[in-house]
Amino acid sequence: MENIHEFYRREFENSLKEAMASAPPKKLLLHVCCAPCSSYVLEYIGKYFNTTLYYYNPNIFPKEEFTKRLAELERFNEEAGHRGVIVSPEYRSEEFFEEVKGFEKLGEGSERCRKCYRLRLRKTAEYAVRNGFDFFTTTLSISPYKKSDWLNEIGCELEKEYGVRYLCADFKKKNGYKRSIELSKEYSLYRQNYCGCIFSRQEAEEREK
Repeated sequence: MENIHEFYRREFENSLKEAMASAPPKKLLLHVCCAPCSSYVLEYIGKYFNTTLYYYNPNIFPKEEFTKRLAELERFNEEAGHRGVIVSPEYRSEEFFEEVKGFEKLGEGSERCRKCYRLRLRKTAEYAVRNGFDFFTTTLSISPYKKSDWLNEIGCELEKEYGVRYLCADFKKKNGYKRSIELSKEYSLYRQNYCGCIFSRQEAEEREK
């Protein structure tokens, strides 16, 4: 019996084959969290899709960090020649805090993170449906600290709910994370030392102590 990892891998490869054979290119809404995570993903899938970048990250704290990451994403997108449109909804941190209410004290990689994944992917799916995209996905799986199985599971659930296809992926595979580090050095990208939320920032500060 095919295991879940093989299922997601096969779905990803089949979607790429379909996109490659499509004319005009399929439209992909790519949820992005920062420039370093976006770097390899855009390099990889840019040749398959007409890609729009969706910077919806109410979890990022403080607002200055949110703005800094967005500016770095815009710089990288231009300098690397991707030319993908960047859509950035208004920063509303209260949406994140409401979503994870009651789970604040759980550590990174816990149900708190799963709820955060779902919030951001749901908003991405909603935007994709409203604007006629063929696929949606996220750069989050490139991080070794993010659970790609959770992301793919949530994405597939939202695909059924909203009727827009989710591109199953684990972008850290095939040295994807390593390549993102190389691109970060090549473009001198700002690499943050915490995931984004106030809780992960506090955890990072404790580790440094």
